[in-house]
Amino acid sequence: MKDFIRSLPKAELHIHIEGSMEPEMMFALALRNGLRLPYGSVEEVRGAYEFNDLQSFLDLYYEGARVLVQEADFFDLTAAYLKRAHSDGVCHAEIFFDPQTHTARGVPFEVVISGIHGAQRAAARELGISSKLIMCFLRDLSTESAMETLRQAIPYKEWIIAIGLDSAEVGHPPEQFKAVFEAARKEGFLSVAHAGEEGPPEYIRQALDLLHVSRIDHGVRCLEDPELVERLKAERIPLTVCPLSNVKLRVFNTLPEHNLKRLLDAGLCVTVNSDDPAYFGGYVAENFRAVSEALHLTDEEIRRLADNSFEASFLTEKEAKGSRQ
Repeated sequence: MKDFIRSLPKAELHIHIEGSMEPEMMFALALRNGLRLPYGSVEEVRGAYEFNDLQSFLDLYYEGARVLVQEADFFDLTAAYLKRAHSDGVCHAEIFFDPQTHTARGVPFEVVISGIHGAQRAAARELGISSKLIMCFLRDLSTESAMETLRQAIPYKEWIIAIGLDSAEVGHPPEQFKAVFEAARKEGFLSVAHAGEEGPPEYIRQALDLLHVSRIDHGVRCLEDPELVERLKAERIPLTVCPLSNVKLRVFNTLPEHNLKRLLDAGLCVTVNSDDPAYFGGYVAENFRAVSEALHLTDEEIRRLADNSFEASFLTEKEAKGSRQ
């Protein structure tokens, strides 16, 4: 099964690049940049990876992101992820990055995106893996901050395929960012949004109706609203589901309780992704393997999940065909 999953061409559509920082890299970058970490060892960092909810994870996530300072740091982080993804059979990745996490610390936007973009180009050249970049707004910060981030991104919009919305979901509905997403659409950006992970199905509706997103990140709570499920099916709106993340953050208590198979059986365009793999215990192939065992997925269902990932991507039909060969 492990070899079968790795051999399947697949796209990963829900990966936060900052969340792919392994503890070893965290320590290496802290040393490079003369920073002290509140942990004494790699083992101590890994021991802290027990979360009660999304916020408890975010607290550690932002602490780890402090070590990203130079362009080389962002290059090394992205290069390491793309190399690992390639080994998992990922042909194409659509990568989230959170510029506000870094600009708030005084790291220039140009430094962040130049490092990431440089690694994307190198991986395409050396590994043959394609990738696109999605800039996310932190929903627990102000809309003014999001609008300023959008302004900073415009000179680099050829490097950014879409905008997204992430961070703490509860209490921060998509409707708050309607004006920001409208402004981004006028600049030619596509859009996605995290919704229906910890937040209610109503957040999914808002993301579709007010932000006009092309796909929903997570979306697992849609099953609470049968009418919404029918809409997602009819409009073929993709869901970028992250099984190991959902269990780690207590969205589901155990993997056998996960609703991914029910989403698939409902005819939805479900995809499997890793979210923040360094923190949640598995990259994309491990997510496929774990969920296939826990939910007793057939080979055909696993293939369908992989096929869905290309359908849900921002690749053209021609690009998708070329990526899978």
